[in-house]
Amino acid sequence: MVAELRNRTGAGMMDCKKALEETGGDLEKATEILRVKYAAKAEKRAERNAAEGLIDSYIHFTGKVGVMVELNCETDFVARTDEFKQLARDVALQIASSRPLAVRIEDVHPDVVERERRIYEAQVIEQKKPEQIRGKIVEGMLKKFFQESVLMEQPFVKDDKVTIGDLVKAYSGKTGEKVEIRRFARFELGGN
Repeated sequence: MVAELRNRTGAGMMDCKKALEETGGDLEKATEILRVKYAAKAEKRAERNAAEGLIDSYIHFTGKVGVMVELNCETDFVARTDEFKQLARDVALQIASSRPLAVRIEDVHPDVVERERRIYEAQVIEQKKPEQIRGKIVEGMLKKFFQESVLMEQPFVKDDKVTIGDLVKAYSGKTGEKVEIRRFARFELGGN
């Protein structure tokens, strides 16, 4: 079971063993515990400098969509690992398939957020929703917009139970380094 949990999470053997003991051998709950643990570790590293890393690219088999992504970490040792390269490849694949506007919510231009808010407000008025709940409905619609349009908020295309942000935090927790997606460029033939 420890080996299975390691394959699922990439966590260390002792962490897997402890998580399984804590959950009475429940693999799903142990996986969840490890994801929470690694996310907490990643939060502690948020202020550290991640100046190493790599730039990876992905070209869709049709040749009509291409992506370049910069994934940063703290040391070149981590940047050269196969797991780090796979994370970069997975992020590039995500960008190719899901067309995000920005890496983080705060990177979305305020004009875009304001435009979406105005559209949603007009929609709830048009739908004749009660005035006292319109604000909450609009906030919910904005949250959904961010989940669809912001890379770190998007569900991972290979496993929609986790977001790209969760994936990056888990990898950061596992390596002990700050890991971040700095920027990306997405090209589509005939697109803008």
